[in-house]
Amino acid sequence: MSAPLRARATLRHRLGLALTAAGIVLGLVLVGSGVALWRMLDTQDLVTERYFTAITDAETSYTRLVDAETAVRGYALTGFDGTLEPYERAQDAVTAFERMADPATGASEPVREAAAQAVEAAERWDARFAQPVIEEVAAGGPAAVPGEQIEQGRVLFDETRTAVEAYIDLLRERRLAAATDLATWTRVVIGSLVALVLAGGVAGVVLWRTLRRWITEPLEALGADAHAVSTGDLHHPVTSTGPGEIADLAATVERMRLALVAQVQEVEASRAAIAEAHDRLADQAEELRRSNRDLEQFAYVASHDLQEPLRKVASFTQLLQKRYGGQMDERADQYIAFAVDGAKRMQQLIQDLLGFSRVGRLGGELADVPLGDAVADALDNLEQLADDAGAVVEADGLPVVRGERPLLVQLLQNLVGNAIKFRDPERPPVVRITATRVGDFWELECRDNGIGIDAQYADRVFVIFQRLHPKDVYEGTGIGLALCKKIVEYHGGRIWLGETDGPGTSIRWTLPAVAVDAAGADRPEGAE
Repeated sequence: MSAPLRARATLRHRLGLALTAAGIVLGLVLVGSGVALWRMLDTQDLVTERYFTAITDAETSYTRLVDAETAVRGYALTGFDGTLEPYERAQDAVTAFERMADPATGASEPVREAAAQAVEAAERWDARFAQPVIEEVAAGGPAAVPGEQIEQGRVLFDETRTAVEAYIDLLRERRLAAATDLATWTRVVIGSLVALVLAGGVAGVVLWRTLRRWITEPLEALGADAHAVSTGDLHHPVTSTGPGEIADLAATVERMRLALVAQVQEVEASRAAIAEAHDRLADQAEELRRSNRDLEQFAYVASHDLQEPLRKVASFTQLLQKRYGGQMDERADQYIAFAVDGAKRMQQLIQDLLGFSRVGRLGGELADVPLGDAVADALDNLEQLADDAGAVVEADGLPVVRGERPLLVQLLQNLVGNAIKFRDPERPPVVRITATRVGDFWELECRDNGIGIDAQYADRVFVIFQRLHPKDVYEGTGIGLALCKKIVEYHGGRIWLGETDGPGTSIRWTLPAVAVDAAGADRPEGAE
């Protein structure tokens, strides 16, 4: 068995022994006190209730018997019926003696025998003297009772008196003995209570000392060590003192301290690495600022310095085409046409690149933009193209979003322009723009009935300069959808190629919905 387990067993064993011993002592004292209290209460009831009632009833019955004897003798001398009233009232005088003679009362055998003797003597006096004398006087008057009979009645009543007084004396003797027992048991109860208090006090002191030595003091030491660690002294060791579980707890805290020290060291190392990365990031940010300045300078050069000579090349090439077209051989005309077309495409490419680079960089003003109005602006720009193709554009119930209006117009113009450009030659183009609220976003769709896009090119179509058709079949620089993606992402949304259940193409994109205000700015246009 390891040391912690032995300590734990010792702690539990000692605490168990202490609590068991205290419980046994307190239990014995409590049981003794209970027994003594029960005996005291029982004896008290015997003294104050049973014996007291029995003596009181016996003395009352004795007094009534004496009055009855006097009444009978007076009747024998006078023959007056009124003198028999005490005798008549004493007819139930022996009831108290008969009750104590009954074994059901729980009285002791000597008491029952004395009560029975009193009953027997009283009934003997009544049967041998009282009743015959009353009958004789009633029949023949006072002269009918001789003196010898009166003397015989006196002797019989003396026997009754002796039996009743013996019964009463026995009751008083037993009551006195019970009173003595009551005093004894009262002292025992008091002593038991004192012993119980003393035992509880001793048990409390022993338990307090035990808890103090084995629990409180080790916990105080552990708390002091833990406080020192918690205030920042991570190198302060937590000593494993105390018995059992407390020692294990101290060891656990020490392991936590060591782990914390290791984590702090790791954090310090990470902080140093973060500081180094921050320095590198600062250098990279500065390099990025320089690169942005160079990019802005390049954009300026591209928009001014590069386009100026390109315009001259295009202008003079077009002049050559107008003045000398048809005057040279067919191949010369073809070369001039190639030069004019290349200059125009180069101008368009530079303009598209400049537009692509300006998205999100110039930081235009954000405003609430009704997409229906933005579609109208885009259609105005595409009016000639739409009229030539006989295109039909439907856009109803579009919401109001927050963004840069020129960019959103450019987005819709590119999408509708692509739908018209890549139309099916066998049917007039139909373009429908719809909006659906999905959570915190508006999901919009530009759906056409054109030639469509194969699903395998779903990611490729949004990459700059990626073309799915030769430039001699469909004009363009391959920047249109890439520009759409950049505009949508700049506004916090995403764009993708949707699935269709028929011919044509579905371009879907999302824009964050603005919060609903009192004016209903987040409702689709036309909604009430």
